[in-house]
Amino acid sequence: MRPQTITGMVLVALGVVALAYQGITYTSRGDTIDLGPLTITTEQKKTLPLPPVLGILALVGGVVLLVMDRRRN
Repeated sequence: MRPQTITGMVLVALGVVALAYQGITYTSRGDTIDLGPLTITTEQKKTLPLPPVLGILALVGGVVLLVMDRRRN
């Protein structure tokens, strides 16, 4: 497979995932109280939003790369 085809497929897949999930959620842990052998930790869920425009651009870019590669053959 050509690198252009692989890049196009990856961009299409990333675009679909970005449109489906619209953000990445992760958990951050932090120590709040440390009293000798006793430690209390907290977990906070944070979200890194992915704008829909980013997913659309990746999807369109991947499709354009795939179409250009097909026309070249």
